[in-house]
Amino acid sequence: MTKYEETPKRSANEIFKDESNYLRGTIEQSFKEPLSGKIPEMDTQLIKFHGSYMQDNRDDRLTRQKKKLEPSYQFMVRVRTPGGTATPAQWLMMDNAANTIGNGTLKVTTRQAFQIHGIVKWNVKKFMQQMNDVLLDSLAACGDVNRNVMNGVNPNQSELHAEIYDWATKLSEHLLPHTQAYHEIWLDGEKVQGTPAVADVEPIYGKHYLPRKFKIGLAVPPSNDVDVYSQDIGIIAIVKEEQLIGFNIAVGGGMGMTHGETSTYPQLGRTIGFVTPDQLVDVAEKIVTIQRDFGNRSERKNARFKYTIDKYGIEWFKEELHKRLGYALQPIKEAIFTKRGDEYGWVKGKDGNWHFTIFIENGRIQDTKEYQLMTGLREIAQVHTGEFRMTPNQNLMIANVTPQKKRTIQKLIDAYHLTDGEQYSALRRNAIACVSLPTCGLAMAEAERYLPSLITKIDDLLEQEGLRNEEIVIRMSGCPNGCSRAALAEIGFIGKGPGKYNMYLGASFIGDRLSKLYLENIDEAAILKELQQLFHRYATERLEKEHFGDFVVRTNIIEATTDGTNFHTLAHTV
Repeated sequence: MTKYEETPKRSANEIFKDESNYLRGTIEQSFKEPLSGKIPEMDTQLIKFHGSYMQDNRDDRLTRQKKKLEPSYQFMVRVRTPGGTATPAQWLMMDNAANTIGNGTLKVTTRQAFQIHGIVKWNVKKFMQQMNDVLLDSLAACGDVNRNVMNGVNPNQSELHAEIYDWATKLSEHLLPHTQAYHEIWLDGEKVQGTPAVADVEPIYGKHYLPRKFKIGLAVPPSNDVDVYSQDIGIIAIVKEEQLIGFNIAVGGGMGMTHGETSTYPQLGRTIGFVTPDQLVDVAEKIVTIQRDFGNRSERKNARFKYTIDKYGIEWFKEELHKRLGYALQPIKEAIFTKRGDEYGWVKGKDGNWHFTIFIENGRIQDTKEYQLMTGLREIAQVHTGEFRMTPNQNLMIANVTPQKKRTIQKLIDAYHLTDGEQYSALRRNAIACVSLPTCGLAMAEAERYLPSLITKIDDLLEQEGLRNEEIVIRMSGCPNGCSRAALAEIGFIGKGPGKYNMYLGASFIGDRLSKLYLENIDEAAILKELQQLFHRYATERLEKEHFGDFVVRTNIIEATTDGTNFHTLAHTV
């Protein structure tokens, strides 16, 4: 009897995986059913492994219910783009799909991936095939597997980007599921006859894949733009004399929690050792297999890798890892982070090519009457010979622009008024929001649609105190699942209900300290009242060059966290 079979109570998702025939389920039949835009629950869970979520437009629910219509079911598809890099041809395909079968927008995610919303059931296969034509796919962009692998895109480190990107791609490809289900269902591949042995189909994951999602990110100090300590495996590049010599490995990071469940919490990854480049893929695989074998398959709320490490202990984990590797990790090497935001505008690389980073508020690419962002980027893609890089902060870099092309692209930037964010406050340039309403089924409160207007009001408070240009990291999530990594924001808001948020303070500017609960279940008026008082104190009492998160800890507005798990405290009383 295997460890999986010994599990006393398997969650519904585990049963779905067990019965899915390696992620096939009845997806193919469900997408041919002509009478409803909905698919069955089992397929709803399995299709996540194929990179898609079934959603509906929650703004329309009540109206459709009154008309006795089913919800306006639609599908979001997330594209796997290791390191956030796409070619101009891939960009043009995504742009065309968004405007012909999507909702007319593209979303740059906090994991450096494309997302398209609003695809009706009968167009999903068409989109999958269009992606395949330009060598893109959505396999493992969601689901209980390793997700899109992130890597830093700091333009000042352009000489290292290709090397780090290569490792991100190697990790992504190595940890992909081996099942042919994706190819069969969406690309009309030849059917696999029968059910092969587990080892023949999924040599890393096994028949039941992982207990929950798994995330990997690579950072190159001094930039922590990938929030490396939020990852299940955080990989920190160690560079000596401009040469990559290896990586520090951090494990067990994760931002999600559940309101009211004290057994769930965000946590920082803990650095456990150093590996050489040739060891990296092997180490990552063995870490994944430990989570596969020991993760919680009974309770999904406690199934992330961070809880596995907490259950067994970090020393046990290191011993288990060394046993599986057959060698020990080397001692940790020094790595210093000083920033994690994006550098906007033009930056020249050491190879002579140029990089232009555009500010995209909350990662939403669309055309409005005032701002033709999507059209401008389409025009650039038609002449660009480099690549596009989506940043972990939901912005976009037009990368590797040759000196000969720079003038042409600058003319298009000017013609469409594509912005480097210079006219915006530092707070807005450092903001992240998840999608939330109306499409995310987990959303409890607004995020992407609300944060811009809230920032406008917060900016007024900062202006009054002479702080408009002060770099402060602010993030908002519509629910506690952590997609915007709000637990690592100096000012974080996590949705609690319509118009209500929990407010968190005290994370570090560079992303190596979690925030803590400050105010609970508050509305906009309470948010602004409290921030006004805090900003006044910050303006008058701060030390030279002291960041806001450090200030609220030093002055005991928020107690300093002593470890990665100390996220919850009693809320401050208004």
